[in-house]
Amino acid sequence: MREEILEEKAIEYITELFKGNADGHDLSHTMRVYKIAVRLAEAYHEADKQVVELAALLHDADDHKLFNTENNANARFFLESQGVNREKVDLICEVINSVSFSKNKGKKPSTLEGCIVQDADRLDALGAIGIARTFSYGGKHGRSIEDSSKHFYEKLLLLKDQMNTPEALKIAEERHRFIKEYIKELEEEM
Repeated sequence: MREEILEEKAIEYITELFKGNADGHDLSHTMRVYKIAVRLAEAYHEADKQVVELAALLHDADDHKLFNTENNANARFFLESQGVNREKVDLICEVINSVSFSKNKGKKPSTLEGCIVQDADRLDALGAIGIARTFSYGGKHGRSIEDSSKHFYEKLLLLKDQMNTPEALKIAEERHRFIKEYIKELEEEM
């Protein structure tokens, strides 16, 4: 199957999968991660572009905050239904499994593709969009502004120093600065 068609089918699949979800782990988040991952992969010609694209698109297809699945069941279902060979399915799932912040604290992915997709996901937790996602997720789960803002210290301010690739670090530095400025203003207003 042509790569572009597989990518389009993956977008259709996740569009249906994330329908009705607006807590920051939704279709918009996934598409931003995908675009950032594609952008980062352009700097690393040795990376398998198809693995990066599909892992980015499917990285939350089995997220424990959204789905009660095991062994990447949703991602595997899609990939196998499209005729992707077992070796590539396993590699894509390995990359997906290396993305989660909570499950991979302090761990660097073992593949370049994993580094790229992990960086892309973490970049989407930084900057203005990261702030918006923090409050969106907190609101959906009944958290106050004060409780939600703790997430800045528990995760967001740690991300810059955990980037895997120099390309991602350049983007992270600016987004990190923005969050620090925002926190200062938020604390003054509160």
